[in-house]
Amino acid sequence: MYKSWAAALAAAATTALLAPAVQAADIHVMTSGGFTAAYKILGPKFAAQSGNTLDTALGPSMGQAPEAIPNRLARGEQADVVIMVGYALDDLIKKGVVDPKSRVELADSRIGMVVRQGAVVPDIRTLDALRQTLMQARSIAYSDSASGVYIERELFKRLGDAAALQAKAKMIPKIPVATVVADGQYEIGFQQVSELLPVPGVTFAGRIPEDVQSVTRFAAGIPVNAAHPAEARALLEYLAAPAAQSVVKETGLDSVPESKP
Repeated sequence: MYKSWAAALAAAATTALLAPAVQAADIHVMTSGGFTAAYKILGPKFAAQSGNTLDTALGPSMGQAPEAIPNRLARGEQADVVIMVGYALDDLIKKGVVDPKSRVELADSRIGMVVRQGAVVPDIRTLDALRQTLMQARSIAYSDSASGVYIERELFKRLGDAAALQAKAKMIPKIPVATVVADGQYEIGFQQVSELLPVPGVTFAGRIPEDVQSVTRFAAGIPVNAAHPAEARALLEYLAAPAAQSVVKETGLDSVPESKP
């Protein structure tokens, strides 16, 4: 019996040595700016807990830049997860690029404003104060993603003199708007709060008033040709979990309101 038990142990050890090791997945993630600050904190924590690695590409949710997530996917770049503005994700779902059942709501994002560090911080707490600040500003910068589209097409009109504001405003592609305010190219800059806060050299003036605010939903999904859909699903569940909400709020985002029955 001893010989039989010893032989069994030896056989088991040999089988373990010959069996292929379980490989951690290399999850390819594409994320747009609004959720990036939260992702940079939550992503490494997920990787440490799961044993998977995250290969991350940054790019806007829309637009003509080669780095834009839809453009990356269109030219064949592989992704297991895309994190982006909700309506841009919906467009990819309609086109059959992203699995509709995979969509996960992550956070809501509001627009804020910055001035160069050391400059007088203007009052933008009311609609009239915001209007006066913009009319007095020498130059205005805004993003090439969801917040900038809203500012260009709607906010300027709602403030009453769209032509005058547009004449001194510029859409900034590819880079954070706050960087061109920090180096003095523009007097004030608008973008998602979560994209403004991490940039040095600027002072956050606050969110624009709620009555002219545009709330952008950030969501995530799994492309239909994802190489690691199960691991991707685990990442999405982690990013949307209640335990992640403190990081979501710390980075300038708002938790998704609970749906009412």
